[in-house]
Amino acid sequence: MRRISELIIHCTATFADQRVTVADITRWHKQRGWHTIGYHYLIDQAGNIFPGRPENQSGAHCLNHNAHSIGIAYCGGLDANGNPADTRTPAQKAALIRLLTELKHRYPHATIHSHRDFAPKACPCFDATTEYAHL
Repeated sequence: MRRISELIIHCTATFADQRVTVADITRWHKQRGWHTIGYHYLIDQAGNIFPGRPENQSGAHCLNHNAHSIGIAYCGGLDANGNPADTRTPAQKAALIRLLTELKHRYPHATIHSHRDFAPKACPCFDATTEYAHL
């Protein structure tokens, strides 16, 4: 089993109302040369949590952190003009807390981070590190 020390939050960098599925992201990531979706979980606008890459496999979501992290993405992250924005719905916010709480029970020493903590990106378009520091 992998030793998990980080839970890393991402957005899909898609429009707030754009429906994105695990199959869509898997296709996009395969086009980049990966063998499957890089995230371990995807949360849609309705707050549904979908499994992506199995937790026992290293992700492909954060350079130099994949071996010891779980990648979680929510659908959205772009406003109507294509600019980075916190587009999370109330259902997504609740689902993120639910999933992070569950993961922290399984991996109690894991810290929660925004993707932008490790890369020069706006992702996930809000400060997840601060928002979830209490978990």
